Amino acid sequence: MREQLFDMDVHPKPRVVISVLMLREGFDVNNICVIVPLRTTGAKILLEQTVGRGLRLMWRGNEFDDQKKENRDLIKAGQEPKSLIDVLSIVEHPKFAEFYEQLRNEGYEFAEATPDDVTKRSTGDLISVGLREGYEEFDFAVPFVMREQEEEIGGLQLDVMTLPEFKAMTFEQLKATIGKGDVFRSEDVEWRTQFGDYRVDGGIMTATGYNDFLGRMVNRIADSLSAPVTKSSREFANISRFPFLQVNKPQLSAWVDEFIRRQLFAREFDPFTDENWRLLCLDPVATHIIQTFGRKLPELAETETTAPPEIVQRRLSEVAAIRVRESSSIVTPKCIYERLPYPSRNGGFEQAFIEKANADSTAEAFCKVNEQRHLFMRLRYVRENGLPGFYFPDFLVRTKTGIWLTETKAQDQLIHADVIRKKIAAVAWCERVNELPPEERSGRAWNYCLLGEALFYEFRGKCASMEEILQFARVRAKAVEKQGLFE
Repeated sequence: MREQLFDMDVHPKPRVVISVLMLREGFDVNNICVIVPLRTTGAKILLEQTVGRGLRLMWRGNEFDDQKKENRDLIKAGQEPKSLIDVLSIVEHPKFAEFYEQLRNEGYEFAEATPDDVTKRSTGDLISVGLREGYEEFDFAVPFVMREQEEEIGGLQLDVMTLPEFKAMTFEQLKATIGKGDVFRSEDVEWRTQFGDYRVDGGIMTATGYNDFLGRMVNRIADSLSAPVTKSSREFANISRFPFLQVNKPQLSAWVDEFIRRQLFAREFDPFTDENWRLLCLDPVATHIIQTFGRKLPELAETETTAPPEIVQRRLSEVAAIRVRESSSIVTPKCIYERLPYPSRNGGFEQAFIEKANADSTAEAFCKVNEQRHLFMRLRYVRENGLPGFYFPDFLVRTKTGIWLTETKAQDQLIHADVIRKKIAAVAWCERVNELPPEERSGRAWNYCLLGEALFYEFRGKCASMEEILQFARVRAKAVEKQGLFE
């Protein structure tokens, strides 16, 4: 029977597959919708394995989360689900019935199959919506910087004797705070082989010697200054434009070494005498070195442009069709798609926003960003937990004065930590786009709007236009910086 299963490729569209024992032996197909058990078993593990194989999800992304959530709620309420997305049907069998009853007692939810209209689609009211005729008028060209402009730095000159020395503690006080380093050896127990020693030290970083410390310090300074910076002050302007430390690390290493030996403690300092280098690992000393060079180096970065940036335009119409629920979507005459969806649960705000854009003359074009299809619209940001993440704005709206990345949020979510971090990333992205020539950004300024639900309904109730609402909700870079949100 296993050979017959593998030979089913001779049938172009098989409708039924009979499997013997394979649902518990490494079967890894995620499009099983119906299981018909024909044999009995007294082993609970066989029942669990069989059902578990069938429960492997067919749609594993979040594109149909609303439908799945609605199905779960209906099943929990004892009602028939509206679609069969990720629903597994098992023909009744006495042993399986006992197994289900046990699972019910443990809190799992099931739906009893009932006769239904044979013409009903298994995916409910999901429909495919394509580009409308004449969609070009409502399309968005989104600019992306594939390569920054190429620049060269003039000769860098730095007199380390002009840098500030460390004054928080005297050299003698620092020596008194740290003892001799402890050395450990790694040894293989079976073969008695020694792999060399390593040293454990406290402070801002761990190092095994001065040369190791120097290399780590240079990398720390280079990484911090070469990372993308969202702060817009002149102090950091050169950093975001040109990561000069990536090509000048040897020179930086020489400066740091000279600074440590001649200026750091306002005296000649030999890191190799009496393990003096260990003083450099102390938090205040290492921090002073990093901050000193971090503040001084951007002042030295005088650059000249040698090649313009490389810009790529991505259009929303590259996605020729999207899938929507017909009952939770609206006809949109000013969008590249004939209909736009909104969440079937708690989607009233998005629905109202789409209706407002449809009816308002100041909105020339708009579109809802589809997270599963418009992947090029994702913006990078750092979550509150420190991990990298991707962020998709809800809508793009075009008016006479600009193009608006718009995020619609419930009022109580506006102060959420991750919402604020997304706001920082989106504002920085718009600031970068606005530095491009007008012809590279559709001749308009790009702006970010964080639109709260209460504000939207209040302004709509006062007959404000879409342009006025977006202008009021616009997040300005200076305001974000003033609030201390740039990092």
